[in-house]
Amino acid sequence: MTRNERGLTVDQGAFTVAPKGSGEDAPRIVAPCNRSGCPGEMEDGYCNLCGLAPVSAGRSSAFDGAGPSPSPPGPGQPAQGSRSSGRSVEFRSARSVSTGSGRAGSGNLGAGLVELPSVPPREPTMAILADPEVPEARRFCGSCQGPVGRSWPDKPGRRDGFCPRCGQPYSFRPKLRSGDVVGDQYEVAGCLAYGGLGWIYLARDRNISRWVVLKGFRDSGYVGAAEAAISERRFLAEIEHPNIVKVYNFVQHEGAGYIVMEYVGGMSLQDLRRQHNTETGKPIPVAQAIAFVLEVLPALGYLHGRGLLYCDVKPENIIQTEQHVKLIDLGGVRRMDDDVSPLYGTVGFQAPEVPALGPSVFSDLHMVARTLAILTLDLQGFQDPKRYATRLPSAEGVPLFTRYESFHRFLLKATNPDPAMRFRSAEAMGEQLLGVLREVVALDGAPVDPPSSKLFGPEPFASPDEADWRSLPVPIVDVGDARASLPADQSGMASASDPTALGLAPMMPESGLRLAQAHIHAGDLDRAELTLSSIAAGGYTDWPLRWWKGVRALAGGSYQLAVEQFDAVCTDLSGELPPKLALAYALELAGDVQKASGYYATVTMVDPGSANGSFGLARCRLHLRDRTGAAAALQAIPTTSSAHEKAQVMLCRVLSEVADGWVPTLQDLVLASEAIEQIPDDAEIRTRLTGDLLTSVLAMLREGTLSPNRTEPVTILPLTKE
Repeated sequence: MTRNERGLTVDQGAFTVAPKGSGEDAPRIVAPCNRSGCPGEMEDGYCNLCGLAPVSAGRSSAFDGAGPSPSPPGPGQPAQGSRSSGRSVEFRSARSVSTGSGRAGSGNLGAGLVELPSVPPREPTMAILADPEVPEARRFCGSCQGPVGRSWPDKPGRRDGFCPRCGQPYSFRPKLRSGDVVGDQYEVAGCLAYGGLGWIYLARDRNISRWVVLKGFRDSGYVGAAEAAISERRFLAEIEHPNIVKVYNFVQHEGAGYIVMEYVGGMSLQDLRRQHNTETGKPIPVAQAIAFVLEVLPALGYLHGRGLLYCDVKPENIIQTEQHVKLIDLGGVRRMDDDVSPLYGTVGFQAPEVPALGPSVFSDLHMVARTLAILTLDLQGFQDPKRYATRLPSAEGVPLFTRYESFHRFLLKATNPDPAMRFRSAEAMGEQLLGVLREVVALDGAPVDPPSSKLFGPEPFASPDEADWRSLPVPIVDVGDARASLPADQSGMASASDPTALGLAPMMPESGLRLAQAHIHAGDLDRAELTLSSIAAGGYTDWPLRWWKGVRALAGGSYQLAVEQFDAVCTDLSGELPPKLALAYALELAGDVQKASGYYATVTMVDPGSANGSFGLARCRLHLRDRTGAAAALQAIPTTSSAHEKAQVMLCRVLSEVADGWVPTLQDLVLASEAIEQIPDDAEIRTRLTGDLLTSVLAMLREGTLSPNRTEPVTILPLTKE
């Protein structure tokens, strides 16, 4: 173990691999390759024939499985010597924060909600750069991050030289040329791109005849690059996920190290955005961008579950090929407990707290949201610290945010300056983003299947005449808190009118929330308020607290306070419909019928089966004197709904009553009659409605506001005075 000039500890010999014929006496561990059908032998952890790491079935790791839920980062000290350098930036991490969990797996691109154009695999040799050159704007010193190799008025920029600030040598020339054979196995075809850590090459694996990618490292004398290579070599070979590029091998050539990775032919999201903008003059549509990101989140969840952080999510590191999406460039991946290694990130995507606190699950998810924003917005200055490098533009200046409000709320939460206010895991983020996608697709006019929620139960009952807080869906009980289920079943449906059982045990947040629910249902709003205040005083800040504060405010008639609480929950749970329904209730009761109507419309558009959404929309439209719209809202309630009969009753009244200067037309009366016909014969309400309808018809005939018409039946009777 040695310590370099930057104070970083490096194990220089742990991952040295001697190329064949090099004359070095590096120790070799030889064993048969355990991959099916391969006769090769394992040397230094890799097969000398197929080039793969051994099958790791049954191998355990300290980071296998899901990690604990992340906790908010504490205060940290600013990194010494950190500085920004154009697009790419290297940070010294003060410490790493939090762990996280996520489920591994590959989703169906588009989640069955949106179709994306397929990107055909690209012929590998077509991607080779004819003249590999690093643009001057991307030339920075690998040590101090200062600009190097820039041109002057009287001479061009140098591709090789020494940094004028720190003296570190630099070279932006490719170290490999076409025809070079690396590690006696990989024949170089040419350069593909220049990444944050150096040149990336296309090569042919001569042992098994496949294309691979060799990733080199700039400034091989710079110890930071060597550390990055060692870091990748240490644990990346064990990563196996369908949405993450595979690492095959690690080799050396003329003193430089190279990672051998899977070749992924296709287009990066950065290129897809550029292409779409060229063809249409617009960024990528929101639904398509969300579909891409939904494929990335399981990959991040997989890494987080193994105690790893990706650290450099951005459009150019995500590739679509055919109907698959993969994360590439694992150069920034690091362990969560690594507070020593340099951190490579990108300005405009990196979370603002990273230079001081180090990376975390929260910062990885922040970069996902920034990627989503860059794909969908025309965001000029997104890497400018004085503009949008760490924030979003206001909704007033972005029509997209007005059209897709939940998408805007999602981005606001995921990029919140406070890491503790962001999503806690890739899985939780993905669940909300899927709900946002469903809403976006519905707003774009396409039908969607009714959503199901993991966080809320069903609507307890339909309330056609008023916004009754008792009819709101109830948050599902956290089964991890045994006391929480005492006064209510798992769906949260309150037999919660008896708070006694919960009061017998020491209070935990979930059981405390159920106790507050019980007090609200019992009408004891003062005790409910005390219980909620006690939970908040204990440091609990999650969305269920705001939900029950909102319900308590509705029950107590504090409608504006309820609006504030439910508005916050809508941002916390941007992909869920119950918070939007609750916010619509609060707005309607607070007198903002126009805005309430908008939220009701969103709920019913995404879930036509929401009876309370349809009833609320009908009430608001009636208040706005839009009887046609009110009738349409009621007619949208499916015949299979238990609220269908109530909808027909309300529809009949909406269409037949003369009120506020509105007089029904003949067609309105016919539709009202048809609504009555859908009510069971033995229903007492049917007789009353029939009598009311005929009374209205007779009065209108006598007043001359309705002309007799024997061809249009109303409740089986022809329209005549007789």
